[in-house]
Amino acid sequence: MTEINETYKEKISFNKRLIFLYVTFGILGVVFYYQIFNLQISNYSEYEIAAINNKNEEISVQPLRGIIFDRNGEILVNNVPTFDLITKPFFIDDPDDFLMKLSSFLEINEEDKKAFLSQFEKAKTLNKELTLKQSISDEDKAKFLVRSHMFENAYVGKRYLRNYLYPEIFSHSIGYVGRPNEEELDEIYELKSLNTKINFTYTNQLIVGKTGLEFVYEDILSGEFGNNLREVDARGKTLDEKISSESKVGNNLYTSLDLKSHQAAHKALNNRKGAVVAIDIKDGSIVTLFSSPTFPTNQLANGILQKDFDELLLSEEKPFFNRALKGRYPPASAIKPAIAMYGIEEGLIDWNFSIFDEGFFTLPEDGRIYRDWKEGGHGNTNLFKAITQSSNTYFFDLAYRSDIYQLNKHLLSLGFGDKACIDCFEEDKVFVPEPSWKMNKHNFGWFKGDTVNMGVGQGYLVSTPVQLAKYAYIMANKGKFSDLSLKKDLVKSEKSIEFNKFSNDDWFKLHESMINVIEGNTGTARRLREKKNYIVAAKTGTAELVSGDNREQYSETRLDDNLRDHALIIAFGPMPNPRYAVSVVVENGESGGSVAGPVAISVLNSLIQE
Repeated sequence: MTEINETYKEKISFNKRLIFLYVTFGILGVVFYYQIFNLQISNYSEYEIAAINNKNEEISVQPLRGIIFDRNGEILVNNVPTFDLITKPFFIDDPDDFLMKLSSFLEINEEDKKAFLSQFEKAKTLNKELTLKQSISDEDKAKFLVRSHMFENAYVGKRYLRNYLYPEIFSHSIGYVGRPNEEELDEIYELKSLNTKINFTYTNQLIVGKTGLEFVYEDILSGEFGNNLREVDARGKTLDEKISSESKVGNNLYTSLDLKSHQAAHKALNNRKGAVVAIDIKDGSIVTLFSSPTFPTNQLANGILQKDFDELLLSEEKPFFNRALKGRYPPASAIKPAIAMYGIEEGLIDWNFSIFDEGFFTLPEDGRIYRDWKEGGHGNTNLFKAITQSSNTYFFDLAYRSDIYQLNKHLLSLGFGDKACIDCFEEDKVFVPEPSWKMNKHNFGWFKGDTVNMGVGQGYLVSTPVQLAKYAYIMANKGKFSDLSLKKDLVKSEKSIEFNKFSNDDWFKLHESMINVIEGNTGTARRLREKKNYIVAAKTGTAELVSGDNREQYSETRLDDNLRDHALIIAFGPMPNPRYAVSVVVENGESGGSVAGPVAISVLNSLIQE
């Protein structure tokens, strides 16, 4: 009986356990099927979209920039392929260990290591690639490829460099590209609707024009970004990548710049501080825009060591300073033809008006002496002789009799005190002085002596080389001109200066007097006569930096090279139908005829004899 009871109890216990299991599995089954229903039916769309987003990502594709040409179709700037060692910081746990392993068979300089480590955390957080070593050699490429199975977090990728074929000739006119700053970066992402991730085409990743034509014509050169659809796994590893829309290469830029004339300017200046600007008179296009000294655009665009950059930045020669567009120089005697035009237009002189030049002019108001450059003076001097031999005394006298407000207006009409070029980078328009300017600037009234100084291009009057070139162009073309430009075939309207008394005969005589500066036996630039086989009209100038009361003081200032006078010349030719106008400034060069003159003739030779 006892055994029957035990058996019965065991059966009851077993049945309870069985029922418990059935209930448990039943509940689990209900929960399981509910989740299946929830995933597959109830929230199907939501999870499907999430799965797709986790699997695919939109990638922006950087375009190549357009090529830049000179006026004859010579390539000045292009893009050259290179191979870089590119890393994936997201998959690198220990960057120092990573560098140590790579350095065991590749030479990686300290600058590259520092740059990599400084950017590593940000790139890792954003899951962005990071270039470790640019433009690796074929030997290093081979060394890495045979070990690439050990470095799934790095690869050798094809990239491009912005390549300046003449880096030390067009550094100021064409400029260079570089990485955008934060403000520029925000603007690029917004205007071009870029994705967070970008397939970079250039070694330096995103690049924008920083100076020169690269900056001015950024919209033309930069191109349009494309888009790729990238498939990745859960770890972010790329499984597949397809093109959604092709990137579009930037438009090419055809400039009016002339390669040979820049080479001539570079050679003639020979690294002296100064500038050369030459203009094609037929359309006002700038064919030469050269500033010296220059700087290495390829290094700046594609990677320069900090110490090298600091050396350029702190150099006393100021290579980044564009003297052609920003250099402020007294026009000196180069202004005298403009003063002569004013005198004739206002009826103050004609070509027969003469004075006796005894080597100085005395200001009637206070007896102050203004000395001529030639001791003893030029004797009986008419306007033709005054321009040819550059008589200061003649123009002191004319300026003294001039109305400062009318003279100011006249100089403005010739391009002084305003921007000369419509597409030049950061041109300085400077100013033409007059009484209200002096009061605002110096809190001092205008003296008649200030006007006298302006008559010979000294005192408060300053100009830039590009303004001097435009002034020469206006005179060469007898008062007709267009705004200056650097882009080829730019449509511009022609302008002209209206004169009441200055006639065609006056233009002829003005040109003849300037021709005599070189071709005449007493001209200030007669030594240039044998350096060309065509006729050139010119006017030289020597811009004083420090004036002295007597010749002894003046001689003392010349002991300091940095206080020596600047040498200037404006010229146009070949006469009688000039095609090119040019201005040259050589800082501390002293003599316009013997120092700046040969530079101008070298540039004209390269243009006229093409």
